[in-house]
Amino acid sequence: MNTKTIVITGGPGSGKTSIIEELTKRGFTCFEEISRQIILKAREDGIEQLFLTNPIQFSELLLEGRIKQHSDALESNNEFVFLDRGVPDVPAYMDFKGDSYPAFFAEACKNHKYDSVFILAPWQDIFINDSERYENFDQALEIHEKLLETYTKHGYDLRNVPFGSIEARADHIINVVKAL
Repeated sequence: MNTKTIVITGGPGSGKTSIIEELTKRGFTCFEEISRQIILKAREDGIEQLFLTNPIQFSELLLEGRIKQHSDALESNNEFVFLDRGVPDVPAYMDFKGDSYPAFFAEACKNHKYDSVFILAPWQDIFINDSERYENFDQALEIHEKLLETYTKHGYDLRNVPFGSIEARADHIINVVKAL
């Protein structure tokens, strides 16, 4: 079976995780966002904000994890696998920060392609800060623009997910994916 890899991306607080949780509840195979795991592990190691103190190390760990998720998704026996963010999210966030990064970040984007990418626009009504999310809403808007630029640069035709309930947004994604 040829598994279709489907990325759900967007700036912080746009509803990605809630949609991934809904898709999981409906029996779809989904891979969670890995940045929170990296942040929490760094905190256990005494580094409060790894992304801020060592953005290259943080981004390399993210890239490594997202490449592994991509490979694991392709090895799945499922028709569809949904991923909370993809490889291009890593350079998009680096661009947002204004940090330069090694060429292998762009190479990873070229070498690990997804079948479809859905993007969620920032939505102020649902935006919440928490202990792992330090961006404010204006920064979420900037990150959204960097995600649009980066995915487009790597040849993706991004599919917008309209605002609505979690269930309605998940329904929209499922309907589009099944029509692919």
